[in-house]
Amino acid sequence: MQITILGGGGFLGRKLAARLAQDGALGDEAITGLTLFDLQAPPAMEAPFPVRCLGGDVADPAQVAAAIPAGTRVVVHLAAVVSAQAEADYDLGLKVNLHGTLAVIEACRRLSAAPRVVFTSSVASFGGGQEARLEDDARQVPGNSYGAEKAAAELLLQDASRRGMLDAVSIRLPTVIVRPGRPNKAASSFVSAILREPLLGLSTELPVPEEFAVWICSPRRAIDWFLHAMTMDTAPLGPDRGINPPGRSATVGLMLSALESVAGPEARALVKHAPDPAIEAIVGGWPASFTAERARRLLGFSEQESLEEIIQGFIEDDLAATRAERGL
Repeated sequence: MQITILGGGGFLGRKLAARLAQDGALGDEAITGLTLFDLQAPPAMEAPFPVRCLGGDVADPAQVAAAIPAGTRVVVHLAAVVSAQAEADYDLGLKVNLHGTLAVIEACRRLSAAPRVVFTSSVASFGGGQEARLEDDARQVPGNSYGAEKAAAELLLQDASRRGMLDAVSIRLPTVIVRPGRPNKAASSFVSAILREPLLGLSTELPVPEEFAVWICSPRRAIDWFLHAMTMDTAPLGPDRGINPPGRSATVGLMLSALESVAGPEARALVKHAPDPAIEAIVGGWPASFTAERARRLLGFSEQESLEEIIQGFIEDDLAATRAERGL
């Protein structure tokens, strides 16, 4: 089986590639090749199968076609410009998040057999704000350009599935915590920072009140969801290819209490409140909770861990590498 990961240099792309290399197979079928594609060519990696690492522009149809060669059975489309960056640079957001998806569809429709395409959409494709608890049939009414681009991409992939060009599963990811490495340009970057930075012994700022709630998931669970989406029977989806996976709704205060439980009060004390109206305006429009019954009961997506388990998972999986990357 030949697999391509677009956005293969990002942290979720690297984790998924490492898991595939560890397993050597997807489901019951051996992996025969893996292509990792990102703006800069991802670092080479060891695997029991050939790995190509390519750099390029996801909005360039020729470069995307080169990353999805003949015989590709699964494409995982993680490439994106993140929320605050897409809001600040409208043209860049459209280019990567919308036109990039069009390039993926064009490459897939040229294959001799329709591939499975796993697309990372986002909770940001919905509105509703802090009081919302959305059902699975809730309308996507985003309050930001990033969410609008993700919702539009979902519709295009859904139509391409209807036409038999590909077989899409769009996972509307919650805010993924705890992200390793450094803060990025996502509006939700602070959600990881208030846990990661204190674990590194560093102070950080909290731009929202402690009662602010966020729909979250762990990197471990996100990878589990990707792997499930890569092999699941899509017949129960019908024409609706968008999935709200079973994340967890938690307030910032609960996250900080979990941090204190795992790492002590001195870790929590490193988080300083510093209101940022611009950040709160973006993330405040995202719904804080979903019922996610379709994913949980009908589609077999696994449940989210506890907050303490999420933090412990970062310590076990990523803390040492993050220290090394940042020279700490």
